[in-house]
Amino acid sequence: MILALQILFWVVVALVFHTYVGFPVLLSLLSRNKKNEYHPLSGLPDVTVIMSLFNEEDVIAQKLQTIADSDYPLEKLHVLIGSDNSTDRTNEIVSEYAQKYPFIKLFAYTERRGKANVINSLIAECPSDIMILSDANVMFDKNTISELMKPFADEKVGLVDSNMINTGLKKDGISIQEKSYISREVRIKNQEGLLWGSMMGPFGGCFAMRKDLHSPVPKNFLVDDFYICMNVIRKGYKTVNNVDARVYEDVSNNISDEFRRKVRIATGDFQNLHEFRDMLFTSRRGVSFCFWSHKVLRWITPVLMIIWFGLCVALVFYLKFYLVALLLFAAVLLLIPIDYILKKLNCNNVLLRFVTHFFSMNLALLVGMFKAMKGVESGVWKPTKRNQ
Repeated sequence: MILALQILFWVVVALVFHTYVGFPVLLSLLSRNKKNEYHPLSGLPDVTVIMSLFNEEDVIAQKLQTIADSDYPLEKLHVLIGSDNSTDRTNEIVSEYAQKYPFIKLFAYTERRGKANVINSLIAECPSDIMILSDANVMFDKNTISELMKPFADEKVGLVDSNMINTGLKKDGISIQEKSYISREVRIKNQEGLLWGSMMGPFGGCFAMRKDLHSPVPKNFLVDDFYICMNVIRKGYKTVNNVDARVYEDVSNNISDEFRRKVRIATGDFQNLHEFRDMLFTSRRGVSFCFWSHKVLRWITPVLMIIWFGLCVALVFYLKFYLVALLLFAAVLLLIPIDYILKKLNCNNVLLRFVTHFFSMNLALLVGMFKAMKGVESGVWKPTKRNQ
């Protein structure tokens, strides 16, 4: 029995190590001599930018201007905006831009429907074969749209993600930690697509896809981008990331706001895990491996940590090693209140904040798991303020 518990202990350690360290290192090694090479498009396709907005008066003017300033031919560009019962000046601002740029069209809804439902409605109005789904606070480069189109020269590419670059970093919150996490995710997603064409979900802030591959998101789903991406893979198409398609977002800095956002995302993650459980074991090259390694093991890390802790407690009376492991774990946990106290004293330590950020996000995963198990009735949620 003791031997079995010890084996289980190291299996748990290996699984957590794999998802956070082993898998990223393996991807880097396998892709070190590979790079994205896109054949020229036979002709620039029409493209439609689709956005769901709720009270985005602070950022929507800048976003629309970055689209208008794009190097992509404006005669091939369409912008469909769904205002989800916005109560600020969002509709007024969009209407002003629509008068200036005829390719912009506003759909103003008079009751909250949720992002996924608004997107579903807008796609039904989409006039082009390729569309870009984007958030109001994610700003484009001049060549963002052009770069997003390049991979579609390959007819098997169904979805293309952008390179999310974060701005507005501050030491007094978690923006540095969030930027590090997102930058690492961009690298992993790019390598997954480069190696197997099986990128595990785009950043919802900006990605392009073929319209006919879009699967309407269920009304109660909280994470639409992953749902859309996995259905593209399920249909036999590639999902990739183009690091040259740069977009910019002011990253979240408030840990309380980000915790609530992560709970919502985690809830949606477990909804998607149930929906795509058949893809955990599929013969398609790289899909199951990436799904398990990049997503599932990370989603269940808080459960694995609880199991690890229980095994340490069970084994501590037999081997001193497990007592040392428990003490080290307690010491790491102690860094969280130390970071909190130092923050109150206006002393912000980046390394300590990484510890706080890691455990906070894993707690959010645990809460989200229970919320998903309880069931979600509505896909309507309050957006997190990003420009903090």
